[in-house]
Amino acid sequence: MNPSLLSVQEVHKSFPVPRGLFTPGSDDVRAVRGVTFTLQSGETLGLVGESGCGKTTTARMIAAVEKPTSGHIYYKGRDIFTATREERREYRKRVQYIFQDPYASLNPRLNAGEIIGEPFRIHGEPAGSGLQYLDDLLAMVGLSPDQKHRYPHEFSGGQRQRLGIARAIALRPEIVIADEPVSALDVSVQAQILNLLKDLQAEFDLSYLFISHDMGVIRFMSDRVAVMYGGRIVETAPNEELFSNARHPYTAMLLDAVPRLGGRSRSRRGGEDAVPGRRGDTETGCAFSPRCPEALPRCRIEVPAFKELNNGHFYACHLGG
Repeated sequence: MNPSLLSVQEVHKSFPVPRGLFTPGSDDVRAVRGVTFTLQSGETLGLVGESGCGKTTTARMIAAVEKPTSGHIYYKGRDIFTATREERREYRKRVQYIFQDPYASLNPRLNAGEIIGEPFRIHGEPAGSGLQYLDDLLAMVGLSPDQKHRYPHEFSGGQRQRLGIARAIALRPEIVIADEPVSALDVSVQAQILNLLKDLQAEFDLSYLFISHDMGVIRFMSDRVAVMYGGRIVETAPNEELFSNARHPYTAMLLDAVPRLGGRSRSRRGGEDAVPGRRGDTETGCAFSPRCPEALPRCRIEVPAFKELNNGHFYACHLGG
């Protein structure tokens, strides 16, 4: 395999939270705990998990918006947080972001042409070939060049997300972080946006870190999938391997939640007890152990190491050996 375009190695992120008005000091909330994965050139890595599991915090560190408490993020072998200021500026051009809310992420005071041209102004670069380049970008994402003078409130939700995508690809990045890019859209529009993202990936050889809590969307978009729970990666595998042979109880629970025709779901391991309502936040042992219907005594005291099931399929669970 070729060297990774992006490599995330044992990344941790903690946030201090004040204890209270009459209690001095603060406690640390551990949002990300030892996350490790790679992203290859031209690949889509799906990062899936429920809200609060650390997906967006991980993405913000990759985008160099947040700095890890510990660990390393390498871009083409260079640690982005020990890089020079100029190297980090160049890195930010190569990594762009598509946000979840297509309205809140757009400046309401700028028209569509100005929004797409914003990355060029920030990085002090000429906007391609001028107005023609902006027209071409709008056409690439399914908008009319005549719409470049419109403001965000004049677009539908799907059109606003198309505008956000045009802004993200304007500088011809290598990596695009798509953070729940269709969750705020109607189902009929979601399919259009997902197909657009696939078309753009093929045309520009983009690498995607695609974040979602929707397993159906993840299956459609991803080449590989990393499942995240309680700030940790608990399973990673090629797309079809994960969906046909999930080994971690949390991955199985996510797959059980996917609606199926006829209202039937696949058999849930552990029965109805597999869906208690509390997210694991244990400092020792497996983060999922408070919710796992098959938890062993060692699960509550010992963090499971990753095991390789077969080529490229890893999971962190004490069950099965």
